Amino acid sequence: MRVLAADVGGTKTLVALGEAGPDGRPRVLARRRYASAGWAGLEPLLRDFLDGAAPGPPPAAACLAVAGPVTGGEENQTARVTNLTWTLDGRALARALDIGRVRLVNDFAAVARGLDALGPEDVETLQAGRPEPGTPRAVIGAGTGLGLALLVPERAGGWRVLPSEGGHADFAPADPEQAALAEWLRPRLGRVSVEHVLSGRGLVRILEFLAGREGREPGPELVRAMKGGDPAAAIGEAALAGSDPLAAAAVALFVRAYGAHAGDLALLALPRGGLYVAGGIAPRLAPLLRAGGFMDAFRAKPPMEALLAAIPVHLVRNPEAGLLGALALALETAG
Repeated sequence: MRVLAADVGGTKTLVALGEAGPDGRPRVLARRRYASAGWAGLEPLLRDFLDGAAPGPPPAAACLAVAGPVTGGEENQTARVTNLTWTLDGRALARALDIGRVRLVNDFAAVARGLDALGPEDVETLQAGRPEPGTPRAVIGAGTGLGLALLVPERAGGWRVLPSEGGHADFAPADPEQAALAEWLRPRLGRVSVEHVLSGRGLVRILEFLAGREGREPGPELVRAMKGGDPAAAIGEAALAGSDPLAAAAVALFVRAYGAHAGDLALLALPRGGLYVAGGIAPRLAPLLRAGGFMDAFRAKPPMEALLAAIPVHLVRNPEAGLLGALALALETAG
């Protein structure tokens, strides 16, 4: 039985056709990456995939993981992609693509569901902590935006996934430098959310803030790289290479703010089963997350340092965890 899955984001959309593997985990049969901005909507994008990359009978079911809130019941789900103009309607997509049912879920609900589909090579431990089986888990991840989700154990077994729009909560500065950043952002953005800082665009804002405060500009190589491609990726690469001091300072501030907010999530959810750092940015900055600033900021919550030191923290290195989770949910939907 074949099913369709998509991880729909403001920058990219990953689409896959899959089936259940012999180990029970989803197995990808075909996949393709699309630049989201190049398409007027999701329906023509999915039709292109099904007609080209995955010829054959229509999938039995589909699950679309959307970077934005999902509303409505099982029979009338709709969603708006936060960083695009796309509005999705599950029933309309099912009719248009001749699929029995199209299920919409929040993108980080899919990442959370995808945790159990990951292999040992896909996860790196940043803090072993003292894991307690059968307790909640949490997922956080910065990319185009900032996603969060919780997994709560159910009495009958398995997990209930609770989606969140916590990335749009207010940014809480954890030190004087972050407070100065928030004050710099406020007249430019009005209300400052966590996503305004912890995202690709947020990393660019941090670089601009530091450049203005310190009266210096990024080096010419970094300027060229930012203009020629993904600006946030260029900043991260320069920081990793040690080729631009301003990029290094921007990423260091970003990592501290990221760790502090992950610590706030841990205090709210008490994910003694583990807190997982996912999204597109963290795997690219893995050496800098390992360096200590992230975990130091995570634990710096007096008087709760000992509690946070007991929370297991893991880095999800597989950037397609959301796609795997969507495949798992599509298989569940198909029955």
